[in-house]
Amino acid sequence: MTSKERAKLRGEANSLEALFQVGKGGISDALIKQTDDALTARELIKLRVLRETCPTTPRETAEALAKATGAEVVSVIGGVMILYRYSEKLHEKKKGKK
Repeated sequence: MTSKERAKLRGEANSLEALFQVGKGGISDALIKQTDDALTARELIKLRVLRETCPTTPRETAEALAKATGAEVVSVIGGVMILYRYSEKLHEKKKGKK
């Protein structure tokens, strides 16, 4: 992903609310499944890491979630991370509407 693509995605993510929070439980199978489903439905998602209680840093958490879901880390700022994964299913729906 180029820096221009990353910047465009960061801009789109500004208006998004964080879908999930990663807390003291860290990354669980349930969180991976929810993140995977959300990426399929939306492509671009924002998550929040509770830095006081999460056992890993926000960057480590983002990298681990991205690896587990096949996504790319767009950015990690403070306790907020943005993940992106292209979704064929989402683009098929858009083509069908045109």
